[in-house]
Amino acid sequence: MTEPAVSVSPYWELTFDADGDVDGRQRDRWFEEVPRRKVRDLIVFAHGWNNDRSTATRLFSQFFEPVPGLAPTARLGYVGVVWPSMRFSDEPIPDFSRPVAPDVTEDSASPLGKNTRHALLEVFPGRATVVEQIARLLDQQPDEGASLEEFGRLVRLLVEVRPGGPQASFAADTLAEGVPESDPEMLFGDTATVCAEFAQALAGSGVPGAETFALPRLWDGALELLRQATYYAMKRRAGTVGERGLGRAIGQLAAAAPDVRVHLVGHSFGARLVSFALRGLPPGVRAVKSVTLLQGAFSHYAFAPRLPHDPRASGVLDGQYHRIDGPLVCCYSHFDSALGTVYPLASRMAGDGRSVVADFGIGRALGAQWGAMGHDGVQAVPGTKSFTLAEALRTRLPVSGCVNVDAASVVCRGGAPAGAHSDICHRELAQVVLAAGRVR
Repeated sequence: MTEPAVSVSPYWELTFDADGDVDGRQRDRWFEEVPRRKVRDLIVFAHGWNNDRSTATRLFSQFFEPVPGLAPTARLGYVGVVWPSMRFSDEPIPDFSRPVAPDVTEDSASPLGKNTRHALLEVFPGRATVVEQIARLLDQQPDEGASLEEFGRLVRLLVEVRPGGPQASFAADTLAEGVPESDPEMLFGDTATVCAEFAQALAGSGVPGAETFALPRLWDGALELLRQATYYAMKRRAGTVGERGLGRAIGQLAAAAPDVRVHLVGHSFGARLVSFALRGLPPGVRAVKSVTLLQGAFSHYAFAPRLPHDPRASGVLDGQYHRIDGPLVCCYSHFDSALGTVYPLASRMAGDGRSVVADFGIGRALGAQWGAMGHDGVQAVPGTKSFTLAEALRTRLPVSGCVNVDAASVVCRGGAPAGAHSDICHRELAQVVLAAGRVR
């Protein structure tokens, strides 16, 4: 596969499937060309939710564009990590036109929309019949009782969840002693009750545009349930791809090119992906020199040795930042509505109160225990340093440990329902990546 045109060079893409298996030809080419091109610092960027490879590539290209001018003497290389994720078509990326799949035009009269329907078919192959049944129920909005229960059943079938199922091991961001992991209870309780709570949260969320929703209230909540279930599946997948895929690939690169300094960058669930890559590094590998998380969509307690509300529980990545030969920098913004409004409710409704904090993490509105990295930074990790973006750009960042950077001064644009969640293509954030990695 020919690598796409981007704003920087040399550039490679690594494509992973849902199980973390990498495209072998891309990997082999990467291993061969990185040392041949005499790359010293390699910036590896994992996208969050994107509908297709072309959208992900455009995001990589736009984020990377200012980097060569910021470090003109550095011997840089760039990698885009592509993995099967998606976003709903009503969640635009600032400065990006709305994506339109080939021969697919958006249907504004349909709650789901043709582009989102197309994306669901892409990331859940073999589920075409289920997607069409879900779309039909959202279009017709039949009498709510039995129809909503059928909707809930179809959503479970789409994202392949079952209580205590084998895929649950990569889903939780926190762990409690003696508490088995399981899929979120919001998918197994009374669907009408769940949908009512989501609809009420949307109506009173304060998210611009939320009050304009015209669907009957419970079906508003049904669409949000589908969104949250899909995000849950993408979150689970991000952990799998990071640990089983990217972490192993970095270990193999370190063996092939031991002098290359790797800098991991992740946006949204891509932040979770690169964080889990630390857990997948082979023992003794010290190639990762920095990790920068942009609007990370996972629990702010993920790296905590102990949760403030439960001494039996810890973050699933407790201590993993020690695998970095440098700092872990978390950029966050309170303008991120995706991580500050509806997702806290999803966390509570996931039923993870047994381990004190829930999967999706997010927001002060429902208590600190449901906070997300991208909303208020790393929490409960001793020694974590905090900076405003201006401070981070004019001072030398710590050379190790966790670092929080409040990036709200630039991460501030975006409409409902996600807010500024994808407003990450800024020169200042590229500067943070270089500063974290001590790239000059």
